[in-house]
Amino acid sequence: MKSYLLPVFLQLIGFAVIVAEIFIPSFGILGLIAASVFAYSLYVVYTSISVTAGMVFTVLDIFLVPVFIILGIKALARSPLSLQRKLLKKDGVESQDETHRKLVNAKGIAITDLRPSGIAEIDDKRFDVVTDGEYIEADTPVVVTQVAGNRVVVGEIK
Repeated sequence: MKSYLLPVFLQLIGFAVIVAEIFIPSFGILGLIAASVFAYSLYVVYTSISVTAGMVFTVLDIFLVPVFIILGIKALARSPLSLQRKLLKKDGVESQDETHRKLVNAKGIAITDLRPSGIAEIDDKRFDVVTDGEYIEADTPVVVTQVAGNRVVVGEIK
């Protein structure tokens, strides 16, 4: 029974190092340490106990290591080490520029060929714009049909 103590202890250390790898940025060094500890533990089991015990340890590692990684990531998401604040529009956080939002239905002219992206002048300002896939030649009148984030979609005025 005492021959199992060292490998079990090494396995527990390996699992602890895996969880530490999730919380501490070590660029994989702790992951290598955990893999080394697991490998040494399996070596000890296979050489000093039995092949059957080694297979049992190996199968347990195959199933438990991913479980510990998933639990560690879930714990990280709830820990104070991660960003807890959600950036919501109702809280006044906006990623879209105010000038872009007012562009819908504004008219302008294509400065460059839009194939489907290019530059258009709208309200005396230049904007990077895209079309819905159509080709629009330079100096063609365009209208803004949609604004999504900083993406301004235009269409040809016919």
